[in-house]
Amino acid sequence: MTHSPVTQHSEVAAAIDALRQQLRYHNQRYYVFDDPDISDAAYDALFRQLQTLEAAHPELITRDSPTQRVGGEVQAGFSEIKHRLPMLSLGNVFNAAELTAFDQRCQRGLATVDLISYCAEPKLDGLAVSLIYQQGVLTMAATRGDGESGEDVTHNIRTIGAIPLALTLPDGGSAPELLEVRGEVFMDRSGFQQLNLQRQQQGEKRFVNPRNAAAGSLRQLDPAITATRPLRFYAYAVGAVSDTLTLPSSHYALLQWLRQWGLPVAAEISQVSGAAGCLAYFNQMQSRRNQLPFEIDGVVFKVDSLAAQQQLGFQARAPRWAIAHKFAAEEASTRVVAIDVQVGRTGTLTPVARLEPVYVGGVTVTNATLHNQDEVDRKDVRVGDTVVVRRAGDVIPEIVAVVLAARPHQTAPFRLPENCPVCGAVALRQPGEAALRCSGGLYCPAQRKEQIKHFASRRALDIEGLGDKLIEQLVDADLIHTPADLYGLSREQLLQLERMGEKSADNLLAALAQSRQTTLARFIYALGIREVGERTAQILADHFIHLEALQAADQEALQAVAEIGPVVAENIHTFFRQPHNQAVIAQLLDAAQSGIHWPTPSETRQEHLLLQGKTVVLTGTLQSMSRDTAKAALQALGAKVSGSVSAKTDYLVAGEAAGSKLTKAESLGVTIVDEAQLQQWLERA
Repeated sequence: MTHSPVTQHSEVAAAIDALRQQLRYHNQRYYVFDDPDISDAAYDALFRQLQTLEAAHPELITRDSPTQRVGGEVQAGFSEIKHRLPMLSLGNVFNAAELTAFDQRCQRGLATVDLISYCAEPKLDGLAVSLIYQQGVLTMAATRGDGESGEDVTHNIRTIGAIPLALTLPDGGSAPELLEVRGEVFMDRSGFQQLNLQRQQQGEKRFVNPRNAAAGSLRQLDPAITATRPLRFYAYAVGAVSDTLTLPSSHYALLQWLRQWGLPVAAEISQVSGAAGCLAYFNQMQSRRNQLPFEIDGVVFKVDSLAAQQQLGFQARAPRWAIAHKFAAEEASTRVVAIDVQVGRTGTLTPVARLEPVYVGGVTVTNATLHNQDEVDRKDVRVGDTVVVRRAGDVIPEIVAVVLAARPHQTAPFRLPENCPVCGAVALRQPGEAALRCSGGLYCPAQRKEQIKHFASRRALDIEGLGDKLIEQLVDADLIHTPADLYGLSREQLLQLERMGEKSADNLLAALAQSRQTTLARFIYALGIREVGERTAQILADHFIHLEALQAADQEALQAVAEIGPVVAENIHTFFRQPHNQAVIAQLLDAAQSGIHWPTPSETRQEHLLLQGKTVVLTGTLQSMSRDTAKAALQALGAKVSGSVSAKTDYLVAGEAAGSKLTKAESLGVTIVDEAQLQQWLERA
């Protein structure tokens, strides 16, 4: 059926009205209540839908449309301040093509084909504010609000140490009559983590993200509360200024000028040329994103010349001379379709949310860990819930919030089972621990797989070619039950496995044979004792010398070892008292079965004397061995292997392409050792 033009126009008008209502609601949740219930990516998608419809039907644009204003109203409890100049938001681009189109628009607007110089800045995820300095003294501060007027937060702003109460006047100059500084109040990662830890200890609700934490902290009616929050500030522009004040000619120079006046500015700002320079900066910041001390959700590009900015001017809600290039969303909304329980290497039962696939941070996410029962209870995640999922870099995706308004009827709280879902053994929770653990030990198939994967890993017995999938095949085929069974595998058994050829089978058998020669520290680490990592394993090996002495040690003797506390001591003591663990260790050491061994104390006495008490640093590429192998060998000689060069370093082992560590060692007079000398040390062992 064909709709008439009038009907089509009415349908478009209704769609536009529905989008506006949704955006107004979400603006209120975000700006007024600091409690958004959809992700930034979902909001951006709604906003772009409205922009597209209004562009196709300009006759339907109204002055109160979200596309024509910055959004957010003054919160009750704060007085209103009208901005001297509007505080506009920025347009967004999401890919290289859109960024190039922005650059071309600027070129057309300036009637030039030359490369345009831009000031590139990180896009901080905080709260925009305006600071008014009169005669060099801070007199007023306001949030952006709706762009025309904002909330008076002067008293709260004065509590932020990063914001100067009086400008620093370089070269003894006079203070301007009026200077409006615009910037972002935010909370860095460490401050955010510290604040949430404090709130958790006090039984208070944790903040969802640093942006909400910063906004909530700045909007406290009691400035004394704001003063306790770890807020920071970076300036990024100026607003109204005195007519007599002469500004620098470029935006980049302006930011340096503000820094000279005592205002903090992001160290990551840079000048770039053309769309290619902008894209290179974007890629650089995206790669550094998770290493920055604060969160950013993109970068901002501004035409650097202030004269060119004036020439380009403004459109309805944003300047034509600036754009925000946003990163792929790291938060998105999706639905929980199930909650499964995984059993880990140490028997920990971990609830995992199975999600409807959602694109977050550049990848499709289908699972998110819920950690433990306490975390499930705190977030109240249920099957059927709509949730906000966050992914940062290589960090495992997590659910950060539940959209309670979208919760279906008759959902039930999730509880971890009382028995292991894999082997049926009772699941126990020790006092003071959040984790629920299977009591099945090495008899639980789930733990068998993970225990053997750990045993074969590179930093443990380093059995090359024994990957996770192969271990799972071996366990599922009932060929291995403990790590000791690995050494009884035959060539015929291996050849029966899927995708296992003769060469692969021979290589694996050779790797197993090679792994029989190890060190005591690696063996202790390979056993998979709870909370016994590489360093703790090395400490135990150095202290007890003999495995038998470690096995016989009581908790008091274990706690007498440096860096071994009561919890780790109990874990070690409990592990060696379990009959099935004792049986597996005996099989691993039995020369007729596994035959794992390491140099005896009498054989290693010379090595311990050779580098005992010496600090060694490795750098560059070694041809005869890996860095991990060299580190283990040096530790076996009694050396402490450090990752950095200092005045306390005794030797630097320099391989090929040695870099800054070699330069620093030479400047400090550290003895430089080549790979040949390292081999001589090892041959003397």
